[in-house]
Parts: sequence; C-alpha cells; structure tokens
Amino acid sequence: MKEFIGKLVNAHGVIPYARLSIDGADIAAIDPLPGLPDDKALTFVPGFVDLHNHGGLRGSFPTATAEEARIAANYHRAHGTTTMLASLVSATEASILAQVPVLADLCDEGVLAGIHLEGPFVNACRCGAQDPAAIIPGDPDLLDRAARAGRGHVRQITFAPETAHAHALLEVCAAHNIIVSLGHTDASFEQTRDFISDAVAADVTITATHLFNAMPPLHHRAPGAAAALIAAAAEGKVSVELIADGVHLADGTVDMVMRAVGDEAFFITDAMQAAGMDDGAYNLGTLDVVVAGGVARLATTDGSEGAIAGGTSTLAEQFTRHVARGVDLTTLVAATSTTAARVLGIGDRAGHLAVGSPADMVGLDADGNVAVVVAAGQIITDNR
Repeated sequence: MKEFIGKLVNAHGVIPYARLSIDGADIAAIDPLPGLPDDKALTFVPGFVDLHNHGGLRGSFPTATAEEARIAANYHRAHGTTTMLASLVSATEASILAQVPVLADLCDEGVLAGIHLEGPFVNACRCGAQDPAAIIPGDPDLLDRAARAGRGHVRQITFAPETAHAHALLEVCAAHNIIVSLGHTDASFEQTRDFISDAVAADVTITATHLFNAMPPLHHRAPGAAAALIAAAAEGKVSVELIADGVHLADGTVDMVMRAVGDEAFFITDAMQAAGMDDGAYNLGTLDVVVAGGVARLATTDGSEGAIAGGTSTLAEQFTRHVARGVDLTTLVAATSTTAARVLGIGDRAGHLAVGSPADMVGLDADGNVAVVVAAGQIITDNR
C-alpha cells in the first residue's frame, strides 16, 4: 500500500487536505484530513492525457522503431502524461501500413493508449508541417486497411471535411470507433457546420485538430472552420484541441476559447522528437526541422523562417505555465486530463482521482512543477 498526503484536485472539485491510498494499480481510499496542508505539501491531479503527440527524446512516432517509440512515450510519462496517443503524419500508404502495427504492439503492452493518423486526407493548401507530396484525397479503403492493421488501436484520424469521399471516411470511422478530428482544412463555415451535423447524426466523436493552426484565421465576413468548430463546441457537439504552449497560440486566444466552450477545450502538445532535447536539427516524418529557442520550424533552403513544425513542450509544462498565469486548477485539470479522457472514451477510468480508478496521478509543488508521477500505481518520477 502506498500513501500520499496533500491537496487533491479534480475537474469539478477540490479536497483541501487528504490521504490517498493506492493498492496495486488502483486508488483504494481517499480520506479527507482535518486542517490544511503546509506549504511543502503537494497538490495531486489526475495524470495528463495527450491525444496529439508525435514523439520526444528524439523518438518520432511516424518513423520510430518500437524501442524509439517506447523511449518517447516514457519521456512524456515521466513528465506526467500517463495516457497518450501516438500521432503519425501524412505519409505514403506503405509507410502508414508498416508503422501502424509497430505502434499497435506498444498499445497491446499498455505503453500507448492508441494511434492517431494526422493525414494524409488533408488540404495541401493548409499543410503546415505535413509533407504536401504525401497528401492525397480521401481514401476510405486505405483508412479501413489502416484501422485493421492497427487491430482496434487506431483511435483518431485528422482529415479535412472538404476532402474527397469525406462521408465515406465518416462511415469507416463509425465502423471502427475512430474519432474524427477536423483540421488542416480550408473549409468554409457552412461546409464545416454541415459535416459536423452529419457526424453527430452518425454518432461519431468529433474534435478540432489544433484549433486555429493550419486553418484560415477568423474573419468577420468569412468565419471559416474555426468559427464553426467553436460554435459547435459551445453546443457540446465538438471538443477542440489547443496547443497552449505560448508558441502556437497567444494566451488571449486560449482564454477566449476556454471561456466560450468551457470543458469542451483541451490541451495537446503536438510534440515532435525534439521534446526534451536541445536546439538543433530534427525530422518530422520526411521533413527536416530546425529547433531554435525551443521552437520547431520546417527547415528552409534560403534560411527564411519556416512553418511551425509541431511542439516541444510536455503537458506538464503547459499546466505549470498556466498555473503561473493564475488559471484555476480545476480548469487546468479539465484541460489537461478530464476532457481528453472523455473524448477518448475512457472517462470512467482516467481523468479523475477516485476510489477504484487507476492510480494515474501527478504531484505538483507550490509552483506547479512536477514532483511525483504515479502510473498504474507505480512511482515513475520522484523529485521530492
């Protein structure tokens, strides 16, 4: 039996002072204690859940060996992300069908919670850091074969609602219980709104892939996909990803969306292999990336500033960053854990601290820094 004492924070409540007991892999008891914790006591939150992550510690999920992918996943787990999807990028059919089984094996082991296909059925004019040469029109047969190759572990795909055969893709997603994440799109407000309505009717979970990034900016006469996604999220039809690292989105943009849609917004890292590494040269799929000042951008031949090419943060760093900004802890728990767990369909066993739930949690010091990480009842990180 392991015991931890401190403040406990869930998305919808706080226990100011409590003893949390772990038996095996699960939370066995939570006992409120009298008084208040001292200044050195930790604050415990649910383990972070990242639904969009391409790697870290030089491991890159789109191209990694099993061991490289394991190293990347373990890096993020050591920093508090106890549940994560491994994200691919637009690639050739052969590459996708070869890499999915590699990652599916790690899902079988419990290292990963699933696989996310970001592309290849996106809009080349909003490719961002996707290889435009690998982008193709919607191919439902390819998606079906990728899903089968993943043995049930392909849990999410990003595609543009304006791609060819989008509704046939939707049918494949419904058949395989795959989340549809709309992004890398140039779709109009009306196109996006109508596709969301069709997806809701098909009982398919819908999200926005890194809202605002790789889609047209808001315009008062052409609101575009971003406005349609925000409007749908405000109605509870859609959940929206935010890369809240201070690089991809301004803090004011994050605040605006979270006030507009509440718990339908959740943070992602979009991390690539440079997460946890120094500045330097890296890759994202087939594309060369240069990281300078912690910001990843596509390499260019003329030395000009390339497109942002994924993130280098952990969810722990995003949590700490917004604690420092004064964002409420319950709001941050929802944004970094509870909402994503619900979207993934595992809200009954992740995203909250409760008796009987898996013991996945993060202990934070007074500054919001990670001091302890517990995954499946095992202490992974201990900086106390």
